[in-house]
Amino acid sequence: MTATTPGAGSLLDLHRAGRLAAEYPQVRARLADAAGAEFERAGQLLARLGPDPVLRAHEGVPQVRVAVTGHGNLAMLVPPLTAELARHGLLLRPTVTDFDSYVTELSDPAGDLHTARPDLVLCVLDPTMVFDDLPTPWDLDSVHTALDHRIGLIEGLAERFVAGSAATLVLNTLPLPRRFAAQLVDHRSRARLGVLWREAAARLLRLGERSPQIVVLDLDPLLADGVPATDPRLSAYTGTHLSAPLLAAYAREAAHLARHLQGRTKKCLVVDLDETLWGGVLGEDGQDGIEIGEGLRGKAFSAFQKVLRQLAAQGVLLAAVSKNDIGPVREVLRSHPGMTLREDDFVQVRADWQAKPGHLRDLAEVIGIGLDSFVFADDSPHECGLVRDRCPEVDVVALDAEPALHIEKLLADGWFTVRSVTAEDAERTAMYRADAARGELRAAHTGLDDYLHDLGITVTLAPATPAEVPRISQLTLRTNQFNLTTQRLQPAEVQQRIDDPARTVLAVQVGDRFGSSGLTGALFLRRTGEVLTVENFLLSCRVLARGVEDACLAAVLRHASALGLRAVEAEYRATSKNAKVRGLYPGHGFRETGGDSTATAYRHLLEELPAVPGHIRLVDRTGPARTAEEEKQ
Repeated sequence: MTATTPGAGSLLDLHRAGRLAAEYPQVRARLADAAGAEFERAGQLLARLGPDPVLRAHEGVPQVRVAVTGHGNLAMLVPPLTAELARHGLLLRPTVTDFDSYVTELSDPAGDLHTARPDLVLCVLDPTMVFDDLPTPWDLDSVHTALDHRIGLIEGLAERFVAGSAATLVLNTLPLPRRFAAQLVDHRSRARLGVLWREAAARLLRLGERSPQIVVLDLDPLLADGVPATDPRLSAYTGTHLSAPLLAAYAREAAHLARHLQGRTKKCLVVDLDETLWGGVLGEDGQDGIEIGEGLRGKAFSAFQKVLRQLAAQGVLLAAVSKNDIGPVREVLRSHPGMTLREDDFVQVRADWQAKPGHLRDLAEVIGIGLDSFVFADDSPHECGLVRDRCPEVDVVALDAEPALHIEKLLADGWFTVRSVTAEDAERTAMYRADAARGELRAAHTGLDDYLHDLGITVTLAPATPAEVPRISQLTLRTNQFNLTTQRLQPAEVQQRIDDPARTVLAVQVGDRFGSSGLTGALFLRRTGEVLTVENFLLSCRVLARGVEDACLAAVLRHASALGLRAVEAEYRATSKNAKVRGLYPGHGFRETGGDSTATAYRHLLEELPAVPGHIRLVDRTGPARTAEEEKQ
């Protein structure tokens, strides 16, 4: 059994000993269960430390450049944001602009905000930016005018910002504190104020539909959880117009987005069964004795299952690992009338008496994703401690004996938050189950060549369309193993490359006898004179080891040759996760031409072109139209 995870108290000891920067890689684990005042103190210590001492001690720690601007004093946002990012293994490099400078900072390309080259810009909006503009006394018409002016200003600022920056801009809805509404003495006027306020909120929220670079956080769900909107003393004496608890909740939401932008969104949720999906112990109580669907506790477990199914419908992979016998587990999943989740909702169900960390490592191998893509949820402190100890890459959600709290505990950290859900996300579970069917076909063949021919693989290579931009961006953010340079691109950056006449972005679609795997890869190309450069090449792990990469490179090389180009150049940048593609370019006729400790450069002179694997039908739409017969060749 492992010891309890140390928290901010340990961080204070490290700070006092001058060891906090040296031990920074441990901070993520130390903050895993920290909350409340303990977490607040941790944020203050880490913010005081700053990023530079950490990077001097550990140059590989990923940092996130965040610019903070708004109407009021936002210095109180930095400590909780620092701690929230540290919990996800990220290092904050903040730029906080001057008081009430957001209009200038968002507009001025030479200002502090833009020159900091942030990954994320937090423009924090608060209600005083509207009420400060009102006359005394004020009425509803003046509120309507002030709201229309302020939201129109923000819309214009957002449009100009997106046109001049690749960063993600985060806005938020405006809370309406009672101290403003209560100044109206009649209920009809208060209701009308609520209407005006919500119409303004809708305008803000729709900004996220205009550009993939804009994210608007709706503060209403945070306020509904009992977080106070404002603190009158902070507002009056420091110009901090949102309360400290609301800024802390805002920081948590912003950190979830930053984690996604850094390619660290989780992909798979692994859950226990007994006292997690149902009440009781199946091996002792039997199928008729477990609590699910009926009774107070049974309904709480059903509500939790509905949330898991909701997540799965948006691309989160579900797996179950339980200390149970597999036969009774399958019977419950297939036939129990109270179950919401069924066997087909899971990519894998493991029930035996082996240690759960071993199952997690095996699942990572079978599914083809890293351990750091998993979230593990269990009600047993022993199992949670064991996974934390033996699989530290896995994030753990420690549930307890109160099933009514399961939902809040699982969703608190936004493990699966993404900018947008793609068509491939909605089909992800079915695609991984199709992979299991491919595995069965593979087992039925004694030779790999026969299996690959029997699959009937089709690879389609075509210029990316605007509709494919969100998915291609998602691939750059989430693909680690087959990613030659690990360039993380936001949707706007992908679109910029599509619009650049010197560049081409190719989308890779893969299908076979079991159906389409969807858009599973991309190539980023740039032409300079007589040389074509592969700026990046990435493929989803779901289509590896089938020759897809061979077909794609063969197509690019023969396309360059057909254009009469002199060479194709490429680069491999090593990371801790992409070692398997180190030999990709040399294996396809590229010769090493230089490099350093982080990157290796390659060149192909187009003298001998590799063939498309014989088991693959390549549909190459990168050049002039081809006949069906040519595509088969």
